[in-house]
Amino acid sequence: MNQFSLKSVKNGITAIVFLVAIAGFSQNKNVFTLKIDSFSAKIKEQKNPQLIDARGTEEFALNHINGAVNFNLETENYTKYVTALDKSKPVFIYSIGAGRSGQLAKELLKNGFSEMHVLQGGIAAWIGSGKPFYTNLKSKLTLIEYNKIIADNNTVLVDIGSKYCGACKKVKPVLETIRTEYGANLKIVEIDLEESPQVIADLKTVKVFPTLILYKNGKIIFKKEGLGDLKKDVDLALVNQ
Repeated sequence: MNQFSLKSVKNGITAIVFLVAIAGFSQNKNVFTLKIDSFSAKIKEQKNPQLIDARGTEEFALNHINGAVNFNLETENYTKYVTALDKSKPVFIYSIGAGRSGQLAKELLKNGFSEMHVLQGGIAAWIGSGKPFYTNLKSKLTLIEYNKIIADNNTVLVDIGSKYCGACKKVKPVLETIRTEYGANLKIVEIDLEESPQVIADLKTVKVFPTLILYKNGKIIFKKEGLGDLKKDVDLALVNQ
């Protein structure tokens, strides 16, 4: 290949990469994924923030951010909820992760809304950071009881999640394998948002679901956000102690 041809190929590749980058940017333009502190701060800047909980109605009924309205792309009378919003003002959306909230944000943007803010980590990040929230639940587990479990057991693996979280469901069979292998040598504690929201808020350490925390003699020796290779990670953490 001569020098001219090689240069043409390189220029062509550069042009394709540039166009792909531009396309990706335009698809996500004015949709901002924010961490909890930025998301909370921007809500406070609004006199009447347009805050949407994009989870299901059952999830919303159990707990949600104060002032949120509840709908998503599958909601009956979806159009009614959308027309009640002001397209010229920012919209704040959250779900469990970024699935339903991200889909809703993109759809609203297509329909003329000017600015979307999606909460990274969703409801887990909000409640897990200790922000105020509505709940009709009384936590089965308190922070005092949680701390006692940690103090009374040499090694404790804590699984924090939600029964509506897909990744959290995948953790459960892995926990059973770990429980079978380690037996009485490892205490496993499972905390769901739908049963003990207040202890999740009081811990102020959860950013996403699932979150796994491994304690040894009362100290955290391992923390994992998301599923990944949980069994391998727990084995390695215990071997290294």
